[in-house]
Amino acid sequence: MYQILASTAASITELKANPMKLMAEAGDVPVAILNRNKPAFYCLSPERYEALMDMIDDIELAALVRERENDERISVAWEDLITASPDKSDDDL
Repeated sequence: MYQILASTAASITELKANPMKLMAEAGDVPVAILNRNKPAFYCLSPERYEALMDMIDDIELAALVRERENDERISVAWEDLITASPDKSDDDL
């Protein structure tokens, strides 16, 4: 038995027949694509995929914050950060 991590499922045959129709009918809901009744992969809308990537980025950034939260703190004037920026020329300041 295999766990299907989506509320909607379709066969590879259905996907091959009309992939755009399948995704239009699914809307923003992920679709499990089954091969011989086993999940082969999942199809996501671009919006759902972007949200998933944003969540992954947030989790990675949170881990980095936790990793660095006890590091030694260095005092820096914000003006020094602006003038030290490689993207800024003297004309921009």
